[in-house]
Amino acid sequence: MTNKLKITFLLGIFMMIFSSNMNAQLKPGELVDGIAAVIGDEIVLESDVNEQMNYAKQQGASETDKCDFLENLISNKLLVYEAKKDTLIENRSAAIKEQANAKYRQLLSQFPDEKTMLAAYKFRNGYEMKNAIEKIDVDQYYGQAKYQRITEKADVTPNEVTDFYNLYKMQLPEVKDEISLAQIMIYPKLTDAHKEDLIKRLKKIKADIAAGETFESQARIYSEDEGSAANGGLYKNIFKGQMVKPFEAAALNLQENEISDPVESEFGYHIIQLIKKSGKVYDARHILLKATPTDDEIKTAKAKLDSIKGLIIAGKITFKDAAFKFSDDKKTKFNAGIISGADGSDKIERESIPGSITYELAGLNKGDITSPFEDDDNKRKVIKIIKMEDVIPAHQITLETDYNRIKQMALNKKRNEMIEKFVNSKLPTTFISIDGRYDSCNFKANWKKESIKK
Repeated sequence: MTNKLKITFLLGIFMMIFSSNMNAQLKPGELVDGIAAVIGDEIVLESDVNEQMNYAKQQGASETDKCDFLENLISNKLLVYEAKKDTLIENRSAAIKEQANAKYRQLLSQFPDEKTMLAAYKFRNGYEMKNAIEKIDVDQYYGQAKYQRITEKADVTPNEVTDFYNLYKMQLPEVKDEISLAQIMIYPKLTDAHKEDLIKRLKKIKADIAAGETFESQARIYSEDEGSAANGGLYKNIFKGQMVKPFEAAALNLQENEISDPVESEFGYHIIQLIKKSGKVYDARHILLKATPTDDEIKTAKAKLDSIKGLIIAGKITFKDAAFKFSDDKKTKFNAGIISGADGSDKIERESIPGSITYELAGLNKGDITSPFEDDDNKRKVIKIIKMEDVIPAHQITLETDYNRIKQMALNKKRNEMIEKFVNSKLPTTFISIDGRYDSCNFKANWKKESIKK
């Protein structure tokens, strides 16, 4: 990898840094540690460098030079520092603080009490943890906003795409085996008798509670919600808008300690007890009986999809129109059923496809459609048919076969160069201090502001 491409990779990792999992970063033992660098009034901690190195390794990065990662973090912090001074970037401090408080409450709802949560995340108190969440969200918002402001006019011409390819074609990676897939997915429908049985069971549980059983004990015995059953069905500090709408509507219409009649949601049927409510935050217990389809209900759903497949094969309806008309998957039904890959494109590396799907696709050629089969979606049983839209064998990247992919690479490179230019323009007027442990680093930019010999 040439020096130029290395710079492109490191600056390209920018978006990854700001989108990495929040929970993974909430480690106060690492947050309160040595300061690696100061940029304006922004700080890079030693733990930030280590975290990003580890994350990159997990993502398969082969080069993990600590100096490179520090430089990348310093660049990003400079963007954050400049964004806060940019009058065209909306100041969202109040909204971000409220969002951080909401995330804190959401995390708290997963624990029996605040003390247990703070111990799990190794924070000394709630104030410290909220500040850590807010810091992450502030960096994410301002860093992305400045990045977009600097690169919003970036574009590449066909000639620039060709020039990029000719310059780097010997270094571009080989494309692995890829396929394009489209799906139609439906949830098996419960029969009226099955629904009535679930409702009857919940009414019996509610009657037993009225007769003296506690809601907490009944939730532990009967609830099928893995997230709350062991805790007596309790969710604490629920922020308005956090739960699915039928649950929330029922809970917020109750008086404290009142229990609802059975409520249907996408997960099944619930009875809900409101524990307390304060403004937009409430505590509630619930008992869930999942809408788990029976073998006969699954068989009926498969028969429906098999019939739809027959109509497609007979040419009476296109797969695209069938997906729009029949699919329950909101992510794909409006896009001809196309399943997006990790990069948002319609191409998916074959080796990244789950084994259960790979089994169904075995032996299929371009244009073929699977038989209806069972799968899981967000812990719900679903039935699918999948069409093999395209098959792209492993190959070396070329302009003829991968123009859009190369165009995106060229565009990313141009954006990174714009970021580099901006960062370098701010170096002379920005206070920068780097810890002595990095004295041996050969940074690409003049972060140490050493005099340049002529």
